[in-house]
Amino acid sequence: MSYIIPIGPYHPALEEPVHAKLITDGEMITDAEVSIGYNHRGIEKLATERNFIQTIILVERVCGICSHSHAFNYAQAVEAIAGMNVPKRGQYIRVIMAELERLHSHYLWLGIACHIIGHDSLFMHIWNDREIVMDILEEISGNRVNYGMVTIGGSRRDIDEEKAQHILQMLEKLESSLLRIRDILLADKTVAMRTKGVGVLTTEDAIRIGAIGPHARASNVAVDVRIDAPYSCYDEFEFKKCTWDSCDVFARVVVRVLESVESISIIRQALANLPKGPIHLGVKLPKVPAGEYMTRHEAPRGQLVTKVVTDGGECNKRVSIHVPTFKNAPTLTAMLKGNTVADAGLIVASIDPCFSCMDR
Repeated sequence: MSYIIPIGPYHPALEEPVHAKLITDGEMITDAEVSIGYNHRGIEKLATERNFIQTIILVERVCGICSHSHAFNYAQAVEAIAGMNVPKRGQYIRVIMAELERLHSHYLWLGIACHIIGHDSLFMHIWNDREIVMDILEEISGNRVNYGMVTIGGSRRDIDEEKAQHILQMLEKLESSLLRIRDILLADKTVAMRTKGVGVLTTEDAIRIGAIGPHARASNVAVDVRIDAPYSCYDEFEFKKCTWDSCDVFARVVVRVLESVESISIIRQALANLPKGPIHLGVKLPKVPAGEYMTRHEAPRGQLVTKVVTDGGECNKRVSIHVPTFKNAPTLTAMLKGNTVADAGLIVASIDPCFSCMDR
């Protein structure tokens, strides 16, 4: 028999509001409709009433997991309008924080994925290692989330030699454990049974719909802003795009593990070659002329786009934030078809959604 099964928008299994209407034939999903827009916080409007330093604090709260990405991208746009050249040391520190944030995000997602498929021992192991990343972030910034590391013209806090050495030691421990987690995820039967062939998004569909970030790379679409359109100092580091061709939930697991290894490598390179000199141009309120600029940043979930318009005053005239989930959410309909109702929650989670982030 055919049934319509609603999931959300407010559901005990969902951390954020989204509505999926599943059209089923018995246990199989024959079609699906996904609705968004249940949460609105007015952040873009509030940005027009804040000065440029205050806006950094505001945009950091678009998303708790990728708060640095929003501050990083916004600052780059304002700096471009004002013609500022960020000191190289400040750029390196921004990149270190961005890659630590990527590790934090990927570990969080991997743990949640294991929890959804019922592999709670691996979930706890992954989240235990995530604490290492959180400890590093706290050691650098003083905070576990919303790090406050960005100011217009550079970074707000430095990383001294002693702190750098301690971070390298913690990364050594993290990488050793990560390689074991990788081996378990690639070989574990429970993971394979729940993820292989589930929620397939073909390469053609990923390109047609416009998937981005790890979600696209897991469908063998090699897109990464850090390499395709390098910004800040990313062109000074050696790393590779991580893709996988099975196009299913398993591929999304593999890509995030591989990207975590690459992020550790980037952080090591940055700490080993941290330039001498200042970390910022000064922390006073900058004078920004009238203008507009759009910047792109490879956030943990994919390409983040920020456009800033100024009119020569102390506040933004317009701030527009286009987040990765907005591009990846439309792929859910294609991914849900042909799967069972039992897999629907895992498939929705596999894009690593942030619906509050999207409804900014």
